[in-house]
Amino acid sequence: MVDSMTGKRIKRRDAAAIEWPTVVLAFFCYGMWLAAGLLLWPSYPIPALLLLGFVLALQSSIMHEVLHGHPTRSALINEAFVFLPIGLVWPFRRFKTLHLRHHADERLTDPLDDPESYYQALWMHDDLPPTMKFLLKINNTMAGRFFLGPWLSCIGFFVDDARHVIAGDKAIGKAWLLHAIGLAIVVPIVQFGFGIPVWLYILVPVWLGQSLIAVRTFAEHQWSEHPEGRTVIIERSPLSFLFLNNNLHFVHHKTPTVAWYRLPKLFADRRDEWLRMNNGYAYPNYFALIKAYAFKAKEPIVHPVLRRRPEPGRAFKPRIRARSISGLGSAPVPAEPPKE
Repeated sequence: MVDSMTGKRIKRRDAAAIEWPTVVLAFFCYGMWLAAGLLLWPSYPIPALLLLGFVLALQSSIMHEVLHGHPTRSALINEAFVFLPIGLVWPFRRFKTLHLRHHADERLTDPLDDPESYYQALWMHDDLPPTMKFLLKINNTMAGRFFLGPWLSCIGFFVDDARHVIAGDKAIGKAWLLHAIGLAIVVPIVQFGFGIPVWLYILVPVWLGQSLIAVRTFAEHQWSEHPEGRTVIIERSPLSFLFLNNNLHFVHHKTPTVAWYRLPKLFADRRDEWLRMNNGYAYPNYFALIKAYAFKAKEPIVHPVLRRRPEPGRAFKPRIRARSISGLGSAPVPAEPPKE
């Protein structure tokens, strides 16, 4: 990986063989999950459910850290840190595959090539029923993204993956099989070990955890003619720890192999340069976003430039240092996408 500012090559082997802050954080996360379920829930159920929501959001952030090749040099060991799907929803290997494709900055926000884009292709949006268009309109506000967003994204993801599995995609099928094995461990712990009904676990902690992550992702990317202007910087927030400093999202996109606990200093040391590089797409905190866009759309639903007429996606894949990003590939180095 090359430092975007200095042009110097950043070698992954220069990093610690084991990043202990991330290891400790992972054990802390699962410890808090067990403590909330076993100790807090029996006496204080409401605080327990709320705490579990924050724990699940933290585990989602740890999954993001792991898919970028942390905290060890072994992809298999890294995956073991997030094997238990306490958030229930996302199979790790699917999250990994889709997110690494998202990291090709030249295709950011493309409705077809960027798996994490919230924009719709014009021709696809025109074919949607009125009810879905209405739901997407609500989802385009910050309040809508918080309350409705998790359901829309999860249902859409499940339906799309089911189609791929039925069509015979073995990599996706294997990802879901591994996820099912993890669920076979987690669900009985929740239902019988904690004594929390699974439906309640889904309606409060799982939903809350996904909603908290939606706060972070709401403004992460916008359309810009220049790829550097497509990714936001939220300078500071009480939620920074929960998001593992991914609020400094532009810094992360430019240095995807840098561990979460190094991002704040990396940003602070060259703050003005980072803000100049991303064309000033920044907010002081998430409160500024909430104040401006709680009930108002920040971006249009339909992409303002790309995919104005039917055409296939490019379906390029990131470069990796192992055999498959659907399996144990560990390197988060995006490929240079096809040029227009």
